[in-house]
Amino acid sequence: MANADPSPQRLLKILCLHGYRQNGQTFRERTGSLRKILKKHAELVYITAPNKVKPLEGEEDSDQRGWWFSARDETFVAQEQSDVHPGYEDSLDVIAKAFSEQGPFDGVMAFSQGAAFAAMICALQQSGDTRFSFSFVIIVAGFCSRSSGHAVLYKTPVTLPSLHVFGDTDRVIQKDMSEELLTYFKDPKTIEHTGGHFVPTSAPQKKLYIAFLDPWLQEIRNR
Repeated sequence: MANADPSPQRLLKILCLHGYRQNGQTFRERTGSLRKILKKHAELVYITAPNKVKPLEGEEDSDQRGWWFSARDETFVAQEQSDVHPGYEDSLDVIAKAFSEQGPFDGVMAFSQGAAFAAMICALQQSGDTRFSFSFVIIVAGFCSRSSGHAVLYKTPVTLPSLHVFGDTDRVIQKDMSEELLTYFKDPKTIEHTGGHFVPTSAPQKKLYIAFLDPWLQEIRNR
């Protein structure tokens, strides 16, 4: 009798958070090359923020979303100092629901405003918020929230293993903003590329993504 096919090897399960003016579907489409690179390593699960973003003038309404706003008129500027953060709590609820209903997740991968949000979730988890439980984070074009209500989340360095990816010529989230976020993580790993505001997937970055994920992949396959 022929041997049965071996069971498929486990993959890491990673929750993916999109950037401002994106949604889960558009972020999935824009990260097709990343999904291809990681197909033997991870399952990427994309969710959509609850806050609807008004389209720019002359632009069609294409279901653009955001994780929070920096002004009461429901707009967002990453560089804007603010005393408000409308939509933030609703987004925490959506992400908590994803952990509860679609998890468990081994890690989180996030881009731009989603990356800033992911960094805050890392801080919440470290402070004891049991809604979130994951082992690593990949932050692409991340930054620190300028909302005064979020300042408490940057008081203690995050010890969760992290990989921070940012571009030298990013004009949306400038390099120094991503470098500032690094200072709030203990022993962060980095991927610096020469490009702008996107998730890089060329050969050098491919090796570094896989090298970062391999320890967790081996851990779950050895359980």
